[in-house]
Amino acid sequence: MGTANMILKIKLLFLSLFHLRSQPSPPFLLKRYSYRDIKRATDGFRRVVDNSSQEASYKAKFLNGRVGLVREVKLLDDDEVSFPYEVQLLGRLHHRHILALYGFSTGPKRITSYRFRFLVFENIESGSLKEHLSDPLKTPLNWRTRLKIAVGIAAAVEYLQFFCDPPVFRVSISSSTIMLDENFTPKISDISLSSAAENHATENPTSSRCPEECRDEGCRNVIFQLGLVILELITGVDMAQWVQEPCFLRSIHKMIDPDLGNSYDARELNGLLNVARLCIRSIDETRIYTPQILWYLQKKIRITRK
Repeated sequence: MGTANMILKIKLLFLSLFHLRSQPSPPFLLKRYSYRDIKRATDGFRRVVDNSSQEASYKAKFLNGRVGLVREVKLLDDDEVSFPYEVQLLGRLHHRHILALYGFSTGPKRITSYRFRFLVFENIESGSLKEHLSDPLKTPLNWRTRLKIAVGIAAAVEYLQFFCDPPVFRVSISSSTIMLDENFTPKISDISLSSAAENHATENPTSSRCPEECRDEGCRNVIFQLGLVILELITGVDMAQWVQEPCFLRSIHKMIDPDLGNSYDARELNGLLNVARLCIRSIDETRIYTPQILWYLQKKIRITRK
């Protein structure tokens, strides 16, 4: 990937100039919901959409008929000051492949020493990527759709890390947190800006930056997660518990999702597997950047987001 490295350097230079010159756009007008609104809309927190992390997500239907996705935010008392900044920063994220925030609530749900706040996002009726890969009642995703999901998520990660001020490194990327709209456009739904929010709460917002070691670790973790999602798009199965096994990545080509049958391009499959291998190995080997991944997906495999 020698050519990719040269293009990467040029692209990173352009991105750094863009980042320095750009100003964060103001958030859309966000609605503040009462705790009673949230509890009623989620049927007493019984409409669970995802409970794979410590902070659950719920489907919500409000009295005005609006349907949304409610995500819990668990805070210690010391974190309370950071929540308004997190809401403000999340409200500024505008990308085709990121779930849009349109409201929030400040509680008062409390469990032991934790306070719970709530973020209200746009609703995606088609459900999560996990549902489409594992639910036999869902129409199987075809090969072109899976390729476009991979490049869409990579584009969202590039936006978060290179186009946001401050950059965003705390992202949970999995088939459970990637939502699909009616056109199977993927949208990341689990983004945490807590470290950036803490910086904004204690420093001059224009000078706050995640330390370099935080950026390195955050980038590696997110790219590793991207690799896992790409493997799941290929196999239809969550590979997190097997991916570190010896010889796993060399035998993955034998584990193609049966739902695909023979309806895939072998060259594209090999290219996507190469990207997945680079992402997985980046956790403890030579680091690669999201622009490099996008270049490979778009130029080598020739995936577009149309």
